[in-house]
Amino acid sequence: MTTQSVFPSLRYRDAAAAIPWLVSAFGLTERAVYADSDGVVRHAELGWADNIIMIGTSEENTRNSTGAAWLYLTVADPDAHFAKAVAAGAPVERDLADTDHGSREYTARDLEGNLWSFGTYLPG
Repeated sequence: MTTQSVFPSLRYRDAAAAIPWLVSAFGLTERAVYADSDGVVRHAELGWADNIIMIGTSEENTRNSTGAAWLYLTVADPDAHFAKAVAAGAPVERDLADTDHGSREYTARDLEGNLWSFGTYLPG
């Protein structure tokens, strides 16, 4: 059971393709996938540590529903995480670097343009 109270939710044109890519490139874990009889993913839950990120397939009548998010996820070893993402072909938008606020982090895009930052910064 999670104590999480905010659940990021992303929509993809092809959530079925996004799930294995997010697992491979960024190290998320597949927790639950609910697809209809045509294989269209209506709802999925991907794990990140003790947290959940929800994804699903965009409805055609929903405006601006894909490629518009930016998430920040903490990692213990940003160098190793960066190497894994690059090896999986993740387009890097901001190279791995140390920041003025004491974090080591980078930013990459997923298959549909969402930005994912990974680093050591812990807000609060």
